[in-house]
Amino acid sequence: MTTEADAFSAALRDRLDAARDAGVTIDLWWRDDDAIEPSEALDTLLATADRFDVPIALAVIPEPATQALGTRLENASDNVTVLQHGFAHRNHAPQGEKASELGIHRPAGLVLDELLHGRRKLETLFGHRFLPVLTPPWNRICDEVALRRDEIGLTGLSTFAFMHADDPDCVNTHIDVIDWKGGRRFAGHAKMTAIVTEEIDQRIKPSRGRMDREPLGLLTHHLDHDDDTRAFLDTFLSVAVDHPAVRWPAVGSLFS
Repeated sequence: MTTEADAFSAALRDRLDAARDAGVTIDLWWRDDDAIEPSEALDTLLATADRFDVPIALAVIPEPATQALGTRLENASDNVTVLQHGFAHRNHAPQGEKASELGIHRPAGLVLDELLHGRRKLETLFGHRFLPVLTPPWNRICDEVALRRDEIGLTGLSTFAFMHADDPDCVNTHIDVIDWKGGRRFAGHAKMTAIVTEEIDQRIKPSRGRMDREPLGLLTHHLDHDDDTRAFLDTFLSVAVDHPAVRWPAVGSLFS
């Protein structure tokens, strides 16, 4: 009997086969958000990345990040890099608005000062693993802070879907495995099939008025993974890790 996981695996392989037949190679990358300290969930995540030998970027929240996390990553695989996930992952939007730490609700200078402090802390904790790439909490950042991030040495940017897509140094994620409004659980194979199909087809035959061959980003949050989410990652990676239409470039090369 065909399971939902089997159906997803077959659909993913079918679209990747179509990309191969069209002579298209898709760059895949993986970003995981909200790391602050060692945990069993983080160990499981890193073990999965190691098992499939794929690069993974940990978006670390600077203010609560611990020395223990720096120590934990000292002996991690070279495939593990660290990005900057805002400063404190603290919402400053008024009630009724979408959550935002890096929005228009505070002076840009204050926001940039916090981010600079966070960048320096992450450089100290993680050394060569740290890439000067800003990943805004909730994937939201106002235009002024985004445009001025170079002032504090954060050259790269990573959000979600089409957000800030006109920024030449922005590399986004597209496949969010969590259903945030439905109980913070796995979003389900049907939704994942629809998203992956749309994103791969967009790269085979771009239709947004531009050649959309941007890297395809997988977005996870290890602290919110249930058993179904972890099983899905195994299913996804077992197909995507060595398919001839896929490359897994080093994360640093995506932002260089």
